[in-house]
Amino acid sequence: MVKIELLGTGNAFLPSGRMHSLLLIDEHIMVDIPPTALSCLRRRGISPSQIDTILVTHVHGDHVFGIPFLLLERKYISDREGLKPLTIAGSPIVRETIETLCKMAYPGSLDDILAEIIWQDIPQVKGWNFETFVVKHVPEVEPHGWMMRHESGLVMLHSGDSGPCDELWRRVSECDLAVVEMGLPEYVESDEHHKPSSIETLARNNPDTKIVVTHTYVDDGPEIISAQIPEHPANVIHARDGESFLWDGTKITTL
Repeated sequence: MVKIELLGTGNAFLPSGRMHSLLLIDEHIMVDIPPTALSCLRRRGISPSQIDTILVTHVHGDHVFGIPFLLLERKYISDREGLKPLTIAGSPIVRETIETLCKMAYPGSLDDILAEIIWQDIPQVKGWNFETFVVKHVPEVEPHGWMMRHESGLVMLHSGDSGPCDELWRRVSECDLAVVEMGLPEYVESDEHHKPSSIETLARNNPDTKIVVTHTYVDDGPEIISAQIPEHPANVIHARDGESFLWDGTKITTL
């Protein structure tokens, strides 16, 4: 079985009632380390020392600025003896950015824990096969999606931040579950994020794939931009913080 949890589902602007987008798999693998990551883990009751693998999609602030706080917590609270290895995986820019952030946030304090991190392009995790692919977003932050295959047969992906693009959409067709961002409302002129209309097209083209919307602009509390969830096709779930799913080897159910 595989448990997939959306600890946060908001975009960079923290829509009302949402934390930054954060995916947790089987209580030990995270996708990205947003500024609100430590708060999300605390709220879920997960110790930061339980996290052994972090997959980074790109280095925009709402996806990596939580790393100094996560490492600081591990060093001084949940893993004081440094017994829990941590792998951080992503494109070549990831290590450089994370080391710079930590030195800016806490000069000298995190050098020892940074030296112990296992830096990999593609992590080796028992039962999993991972692969990255380039997506359509700001090139300077080296945007990638993550393709994930589990030994039980589950095929899933995380889009990271991306507008509609052939490679991402082709891979969605291979998946049981696709976690896809929808960072912008329809009226914003940009092709670097999905919008409601592109999610609708993607879903209708892939009726057998369960599409979970994250990194959303939609408020889940008092309205700031919009609290109106778009009318999605039946195979789309517009996730809320804390939404979780279980793969039992044959199908995905909402918990």
